[in-house]
Amino acid sequence: MITDEIRRYASKSILCWLATVSEEGIPNVSPKEIFTFYDESTLLIAHIASPQSIRNIQKNENVCVSFIDIFVQKGFQLKGKAEIISKFHPDFQTLVIPLATLAGEKFPIAAIIKMEVTRVKQIVAPKYALYPETTEEEQIESAMKTYNVQPLR
Repeated sequence: MITDEIRRYASKSILCWLATVSEEGIPNVSPKEIFTFYDESTLLIAHIASPQSIRNIQKNENVCVSFIDIFVQKGFQLKGKAEIISKFHPDFQTLVIPLATLAGEKFPIAAIIKMEVTRVKQIVAPKYALYPETTEEEQIESAMKTYNVQPLR
């Protein structure tokens, strides 16, 4: 389910966006900076300061996560079921290791959002469909100009 291509785009994304729904059906989308894949079907997200996301998942386990490479303007949307792994859960000490490596000492991880991915959909900027001759290199160059940034050298 989680391919090398998905991992590649996730590694180029600064944030992923976690969408949850409250018990009343009110959507919530929250950026998450510390996330990683655990295996071929599991995404782990560090709960650092996300009380609304946690409350929503406790009431409704259905979630959606999306991430893109902002320069290439391609990425993925992942849908599935999430559970909260508290510090008292028997799997916490094992699951927190890759997240703690990413977070370092600066961000204490209060819990883990463990998502079992059941559906994957690619996200592609409309330009690729409207102008099929568009290359990723052209898209990167355009994004660099739009965001007024220079490539690292």
